[in-house]
Amino acid sequence: MPHSTNKELILGLMVGTAGISLLVLWYHRVRRPRATVTFPKFLSLGKTFNSTTLQDEMHDQGTAMVFQRRQLQILEKLNELLTNMEELKEEVKFLKETIPKLEEYIQDELGGKVTVHKISPQHRARKRKLTAVQSSATSNSSEEAESEGGYITANTDTEEQSFPVPKAFNTYIEELNLDILLQKVDHLRLNEAGKTESFELLCDHKEKFNNETEFMWRLARAYGDMYELSTNKQEKKYYANVGKTLGERAITKAPLNGHCHLWYAVLCGHVSEFEGLQNKINCGHLFKEHLDIAIQLLPEEPFLYYLKGRYCYTVSKLSWIEKKMAATLFGEIPSSTVHEALHNFLKTEELQPGYSMSNYMYMAKCYVDLEEPPEAWKFCNLALLLPPVTKEDKDAHKEVKKIISSLKR
Repeated sequence: MPHSTNKELILGLMVGTAGISLLVLWYHRVRRPRATVTFPKFLSLGKTFNSTTLQDEMHDQGTAMVFQRRQLQILEKLNELLTNMEELKEEVKFLKETIPKLEEYIQDELGGKVTVHKISPQHRARKRKLTAVQSSATSNSSEEAESEGGYITANTDTEEQSFPVPKAFNTYIEELNLDILLQKVDHLRLNEAGKTESFELLCDHKEKFNNETEFMWRLARAYGDMYELSTNKQEKKYYANVGKTLGERAITKAPLNGHCHLWYAVLCGHVSEFEGLQNKINCGHLFKEHLDIAIQLLPEEPFLYYLKGRYCYTVSKLSWIEKKMAATLFGEIPSSTVHEALHNFLKTEELQPGYSMSNYMYMAKCYVDLEEPPEAWKFCNLALLLPPVTKEDKDAHKEVKKIISSLKR
C-alpha cells in the first residue's frame, strides 16, 4: 500500500474517533445534565464508565433526601412561628389591658388617687339620697389588693373607689346585730328583686362585720348576685373580680367552711368569662378544686352537684387544644364525660326535686348527646312546667325550646 494512502487512512481513523468522542460527550451533556463528565473519564471505558453512572444515580437520591430534610425544617420553623405569634397576641392583649391603668398605678405610687371606674347604677340613687351624710364617709383600705392567702388580683382598691358606701345610711340598720343582719340578708335574697337590697345592706355593715366568716362569704355571694343582675360588661367584670378577692379572704380565714369554698368557686367561674385561654383554664382549675372541697364539706347541698354537672359537661366538650393547654399548665389533661355530668344533675334532682329549669335543661342535653330521645323529651317537658323567674331560667327556657325543635326533626 502506498505511503500516502496509509497516511490518509490513519488521518480518517483519527477524525472518526474524534467525531464519535464529541458525539458521546454531547449526549452526556444534553441528555444527562446532572452528571459531571470529564474528558479523562470519557476516555476510560468499561468499569470506569459504569461507576460514573452509579455515582450519578446516588447523587440524585441524595439530592431528594436533602430536599425532604429541608421541607421538614421549613415546616418546623413555620410551626414555631405560629406558636410565637399566638404568644405575641396574648402579650399584646395584656398590654392593651394594662396601659390604660398605667396612670392610676403611677398616681398610687406618688400618693395620689385617680378614679377610673364608672359608678354602679345601683348606687347612683343612693348617692343622691345620701348627699347629707356623704361627707362623713371614709374610704376603705386597699387590703383586698392581696388576700391573706397570697392571691393577687387586678382590682386592688376599686371597690371603694367605684362604689362609695356611706357609713351612716340608716339608724335602724346600724343597730342590727350579726344574726339578725344575716337572717334579713338571706330572706331578701330569696327573690331577684331583693338581691340588690341584700347587697347594699351587707355593704353598709362591711366595716362592722368585715372579719366575721358568715358575713364574709355572704358578701362574696352578694357580689356574685350583682354580677348576674348587671348587664354592663365592665360592671360584671368588676363585681366578679372584687367578689373573687373577698372569696379568697374568706377561705383563708375559714378553710373548713363549705360556703366559702362554694362561692369562691362560683366567682372563679365568673372571672373566667373575661380571661384569655390560659387564665380561663387556670380559673377552671381553681373552680374544680374548691368545688370538690365544698362537696366534701356540704354533701347535701344540691347547688354543688348542679355546678359539678355543668363543669363535667363543659369539660366533655373541650377541644383538643384546650385540653393540651390545660395539660401544659397543670401536668394533667382535664377529663370528664357526659355520663358524669348526667350523674351530677340526677343527684341534684334527687336532693331537691324540681331544683331548677336549668338543671332539667342540662339533663335533656345529656340525653340528647347519649342518643336517648325519650328521656330528653321527658326532662324538656318537666322544664316547661316550671315558671321562668330568674335570668338563668329565661335562658334555659329558650334552650329547651331549641332542644325540642331538634328532637322533632
